[in-house]
Amino acid sequence: MKKARILLADDHPAMRDKVADLLGDAFQIVASVADGKAAMKAATLLSPDVVLMDISMPIMNGIEAAERLVQSRTQAKILFLTVHDYPDFLKAALATGAAGYILKSQMATDLIPAIRKALAGNRFISRSFSK
Repeated sequence: MKKARILLADDHPAMRDKVADLLGDAFQIVASVADGKAAMKAATLLSPDVVLMDISMPIMNGIEAAERLVQSRTQAKILFLTVHDYPDFLKAALATGAAGYILKSQMATDLIPAIRKALAGNRFISRSFSK
């Protein structure tokens, strides 16, 4: 079975490495980038199945990058992997058309199921959010 192709976007190299290690057996990591603008460029060049990105990144944040990817009619599913556990961030992320919102604190349990749900056409949201 062909592995789904994942593009990682996070400004922290250690986080990108941790995520790549977590996903490496189940998915193919096609690129790892440090900002939203680089994510847009890589998504255009590599046509990943999933773009997994942080919200808070330099040059262009993840929300803006997601909006632009959707406007460019990307076929990739967009998922956010973030520390932001506030409803306003969740609402802004989902307004882009994102298929998932995963809290970094729950990525060990939520990330692979979230990707699989997104690939199946469903949405995934980590359960614990601040009120």
